[in-house]
Amino acid sequence: MKNSQVLTLSEKKYTYNILNSINVEINCLENPYHIPIEELFTMAARINKKRSFLFISKVLGKHLPIEPNKGLLIAALLGARYLEKVKGLKCREKDRLLSLFIEGGSFSSSPFIVASSNPLIIGFAETATALGHAFFDCFQEARFFHTTREDISGVEPVITFEEEHSHATSHRCYVPLEMIDHQREIILVDDEITTGNTALNIIKSIHEKFPRPVYTVVSILDWRSPESKQKFLRMEKELGIKINVVSLLSGHVNIHQFKDLQNHSKMVGTTSGGTSIKVLNLKSFFTASKYSSRDHLNGIPYLCETGRFGLKSLENFHVHQKVSAAANFLREIRVGDRTLCLGTGEFMYLPMRLAAEMGQGVYYHSTTRSPIHIENKEGYGARFGVSFPNPENEEISNFVYNIPPANYDELFVFFEREVSQEQLQPLLDQLGELAFQTIKIVFLSEDRGGGE
Repeated sequence: MKNSQVLTLSEKKYTYNILNSINVEINCLENPYHIPIEELFTMAARINKKRSFLFISKVLGKHLPIEPNKGLLIAALLGARYLEKVKGLKCREKDRLLSLFIEGGSFSSSPFIVASSNPLIIGFAETATALGHAFFDCFQEARFFHTTREDISGVEPVITFEEEHSHATSHRCYVPLEMIDHQREIILVDDEITTGNTALNIIKSIHEKFPRPVYTVVSILDWRSPESKQKFLRMEKELGIKINVVSLLSGHVNIHQFKDLQNHSKMVGTTSGGTSIKVLNLKSFFTASKYSSRDHLNGIPYLCETGRFGLKSLENFHVHQKVSAAANFLREIRVGDRTLCLGTGEFMYLPMRLAAEMGQGVYYHSTTRSPIHIENKEGYGARFGVSFPNPENEEISNFVYNIPPANYDELFVFFEREVSQEQLQPLLDQLGELAFQTIKIVFLSEDRGGGE
């Protein structure tokens, strides 16, 4: 058996072997759009005492580079599934979206879910910030924000909640009260539900302050056990609410770890030596918010366009216009045939959208907080990796996975806020081992002069 390869045991049963140490069995699959399972994820071993395995998404751009349209299309397919399952309406866009997802091709997102209930959509940091925002793109009228692990200066979050299995457990929500203080449906967007505890935690936190009758949980993968599903039913009964659950693939996961894993060392590439470093600034294309962090970057504002502080659908239309203008600028200065665009931490959606409009041969990826065992074996989900202190907060370790040396000739690294050369250097040292011909550091916010 090849390492970490999927074995089809029956029509609805799959088994993964991870580094000859963990067996993952997936049963009772529901796959309403018949998306091949190998198009959605592979697997890796996670360095985490609370959870030893990780589904490595092939559509998020978090642990594997992807074609950026894949990330936008998977969110649109979730929008189609929401329309069908929750609203009971046929989605006329579904077949076109599925065809583009499977066969490839350029994708221009446009809202296909008509204005009706005007829901509030919440994406989970850090992995699902782009997924949540791209799901929001499907709505003609809605509100959106994403949770954050950031500690914002001078303001208190309207709600907080915990994600127990994560490496950064605390989520904060910084939005105006009027964005959440209403009776409309709230839609929570995550890439994966394993137990559903994170979704239940935020529903409970919201309902204590801002009760409403309907919540919907949307995710690409739903691995809840029957016991976990019962928790949803109990909360529905306890709070007198309805919780819809929407996914593209669901089933039950059984884990058997029969061997301890050693922490493999990071991949060391071939140092190019001739890598050209250039710094770019896109602050003229985007709008600085009034918010900054409590740490050493205090005074350098976050952006309005990320959705961290809330967006309306009309404002999102202007975000798309700004992205197109900035992408035109970046496309003109591209020099590589194979270009990788790297988002950083929670800052995923804007880099993904920019990458999608920068021309052919552009791929999208992101840094992550998740430590994963590295093993360069065919089929395994984390074959390469480098680690470095987060340039925005050196106390937090960041990682980039699955970039083989000399696989791309050009790299764009996107930061929401400007950081110093000293803070960048550990990242540049690690990326320099991957033999890029050019590395372009792109800042989208530089100073506090942008307004609110």
